[in-house]
Amino acid sequence: MAAHRCSCPAVLFILISLSVFVVADSQDATLINGHDATALNSPQTAAKTADQTAEQPAVEERRWEATPGAAAADEQDTTQGTPAPGAEVPPEVPPVLPQPKDDFQEELVIRPLHSGDIYASFQFRTLWQTDFMRGNKVSHYRLFPKSLGQVISKFSVRELHISFTQGYWRTMQWGQPFLPSPPGAELWVWFQDSVTDVDGTWKELTNVLSGIFCASLNFIDSTNTVQPSASFKPLGIGNETDHRFLRYATLPREIVCTENLTPWKKLLPCGSKAGLAVLLKSEKLFHSSFHSQTVHIRPVCQDWQCKTTSWELRQTLNVVFDLHTSGQGKREWSLFKMFSRTLTEACPLASSSKIYIDITDNPEGEQFELSPATTLLSQAVVLGDRRTFSVYDLTQHATFGNTRSLNLLIRWKSSEGDMLRPLLHAERYVAGYGLQTGEIHTLMYNNHPYRSFPVLLLDSVPWYLRLYIHTLTVTSKGKDNNPSFIHYQPSKDRVRPHLLEMLVQLPPNSVTEVTVQFERALLKWTEYTPDPNHGFYVGSSVISSLVPSIVAMDTNITRERPLFSSFFPCKEESSYFVRVYTEPLLVNLPTPDFSMPYNVICLTCTVVAVGYGSLYNLLTRSFQIEEPSPGLAKRIANVIRKMRGVPPL
Repeated sequence: MAAHRCSCPAVLFILISLSVFVVADSQDATLINGHDATALNSPQTAAKTADQTAEQPAVEERRWEATPGAAAADEQDTTQGTPAPGAEVPPEVPPVLPQPKDDFQEELVIRPLHSGDIYASFQFRTLWQTDFMRGNKVSHYRLFPKSLGQVISKFSVRELHISFTQGYWRTMQWGQPFLPSPPGAELWVWFQDSVTDVDGTWKELTNVLSGIFCASLNFIDSTNTVQPSASFKPLGIGNETDHRFLRYATLPREIVCTENLTPWKKLLPCGSKAGLAVLLKSEKLFHSSFHSQTVHIRPVCQDWQCKTTSWELRQTLNVVFDLHTSGQGKREWSLFKMFSRTLTEACPLASSSKIYIDITDNPEGEQFELSPATTLLSQAVVLGDRRTFSVYDLTQHATFGNTRSLNLLIRWKSSEGDMLRPLLHAERYVAGYGLQTGEIHTLMYNNHPYRSFPVLLLDSVPWYLRLYIHTLTVTSKGKDNNPSFIHYQPSKDRVRPHLLEMLVQLPPNSVTEVTVQFERALLKWTEYTPDPNHGFYVGSSVISSLVPSIVAMDTNITRERPLFSSFFPCKEESSYFVRVYTEPLLVNLPTPDFSMPYNVICLTCTVVAVGYGSLYNLLTRSFQIEEPSPGLAKRIANVIRKMRGVPPL
């Protein structure tokens, strides 16, 4: 009994000691995990601990945005630190989605012209950081139009430039445009080096683009397509490229109308529902002196070292309105007067939406008054000259005021002022008489007072104007000016046109004239147009040059600049690139008298009707002998005899 009494207290003492050690170990384990054991019993402490736990993933998430490479390590630590099944789980924080790799910007530049007209230029740019050149199939499109993305991928297009223009840009009255384009339709494309059949791919591409833009681009064939050897260098990445993958064609007779504007507007991310595109009203745009819409696709660099590249879609629309109302004795314009609409908001998908008003010639407001006034000014180097602009940022709600509508208004005070003459412009016309031979004259003007510079002239002449290349002459100031480079590809009847390229040095303050004689060919009667007496159009000449700049140009193409001043890349600070188009030519060809077949048919039918008809009547008519009628006495006697029942005489 005594042994049992001694063993019971010993066993009890051992159990108490073990329980003390277990409690101590549990407290240490709890402290190691960063939680207090009393939190399970205290609601306030538990809530505080949960708040701290919820705040911790947010700090980790921000750190992950700053250093995306640590995302995998953070995820591994989270997996290892998973709480026990009985512990409280902190609320989940939604992951931050990566930033989209595309961007959209829109701009409207308005420049009052000294002629009383108004020049408005819409600029839309979509940047997309993707790779079409390696044959990757892109299935998700956000801002970049899918129809053009599929065209680039399917036909291995490196650069695509297309324009539709109605009217002719009058350089001496309006100055140089931000982006020139010839009358009619123009298309030039650079293909990738992987294309084996360039001509076949070019033909398929023109048919597809004809359907996308509702234009007559399907009429582009080998008879109006050339392969320049020096002109039309790539405007994107890489300027040294094999010209075998370049194709250039024009349709000078193409008419631009609403059916071309509608698919062009559908390529914009917001369409014509919001942003600057709401001003694109067809009945106002086509009731103007000049209208041009373009689409340019090219790869561009994202940084100065060009480590990352993007595809740029540049859509521009240039229009010149004639708003000079001499009958009222005043000149004024507004957004509503030009477009019949006002602006209420920017495009929600646009990262930048601005309106620029050129006030370079109106520094003190002595020529015109701008309302509503803005204090935001900007300077940009445009076409070798430093220009000043009033800027309206549509992404700021203060721009629209209390009315939530923006209607810019300019009231002219004075029409005085001299326009800065463009340093380079050109003209072209046809001389001669008769319908057998003629002569093409191209005039190139260098208005710089003391600087000479070279120009590259490209002429594409249809095959039915047979050029006499031995009659080519180039004169400047009455003296011969021998070109330093000439490339000529003769035409083949009904196969390809003439191609003439030459590099000419223009002396300062001079007019250089290029003349060449030609002979008109006689076409087949099925090759004439429905209105042959109207004439046949010859596309514009293209003149490209590096013109001396007044101010230093910026050679960093990746720097943030307005869209209207950043299209052509600049390689030198002392010069800028200019492309000039001449007028298209209207040439009369020897035309047969298409009314003669009608006259011959009428005469032939008359002869057949008279001659053959008479002979046919003679051959088919039946003749019968008719007895002469009896006299009056005999007829009376026969009547009497008939009444008496006696046979007549």
